Amino acid sequence: MPTDSWINETLYEAWGQRFRVKRELARVQSDFQDIAIFESETHGRVMVLDGVIQITEGDEFVYQEMLTHVPLLAHGAAENVLIIGAGDGGVLRRVLQHPNVKRAVMVEIDGEVIRLSKEFLPGIAGDAWTDQRAQVIVGDGIDYVKKAPDAAFDAIIVDSTDPIGVGEVLFTDDFYQNSARILTSRGLVVNQCGVPFMQADELRDTSVRRRKFFPHVTAYVAAVPTYVGGFMTLGWAAKDASLSKLPVETIRQRAQQAGIEDRTQYWTPEIHVGAFNLPPYIARHLPRA
Repeated sequence: MPTDSWINETLYEAWGQRFRVKRELARVQSDFQDIAIFESETHGRVMVLDGVIQITEGDEFVYQEMLTHVPLLAHGAAENVLIIGAGDGGVLRRVLQHPNVKRAVMVEIDGEVIRLSKEFLPGIAGDAWTDQRAQVIVGDGIDYVKKAPDAAFDAIIVDSTDPIGVGEVLFTDDFYQNSARILTSRGLVVNQCGVPFMQADELRDTSVRRRKFFPHVTAYVAAVPTYVGGFMTLGWAAKDASLSKLPVETIRQRAQQAGIEDRTQYWTPEIHVGAFNLPPYIARHLPRA
């Protein structure tokens, strides 16, 4: 029987979405944020941080596949990958699907997100938590990046909240400067930059910051139903400009060699390449080359 209990998202003052709740599974006030997990009628289980929908079992594959497979297949030979945030384990799981990855370091500031994800959203990470290549650290990603040695990673994947609250420091000059330092000569960093129809400032401001430290800055898009407002942008900052311009057949060959192409529900080589072709309303918020 449907209930009369609803969760209303609080991301925007004047517009949003709501979910009818079948059952609340957990509600915890951690040292950093309010965490809620509930069973929805339409999207499976849902995690909410400080009133903002973070992930649903129903469509998490879109975001996780695009955030992970696009940079790793574009690089083509990433062995050491740093993940900032992503406490649900979905990015870690996709990173570890790439056989060339020898080490995946995940740094999540809120241990409660990891604990609750393991308990209530186990299918998102699968067996990633126990993979011998994974190193999961409960700690400050900013501090980790600041202290990491030069050229320690081939790729950095940032899966954070928007630049408010606990996620704000992941959008600063210091973070991108240190990211560039700890990346190898063909290294790149990707991060979510919000839904530009509603959050254009987020894409524009972070792109300007990244441009100070990376020669090539752009973005690509993914259509995630839960992140309402049209395309979500994923920010891209790379030392090698060619990585976002590879032909479909190169991406397909790499995906086939890695065994990725048969494991995705959203990502394809064609979507990978096409995602960098931005509508003008999004492209105008990027710095000119």
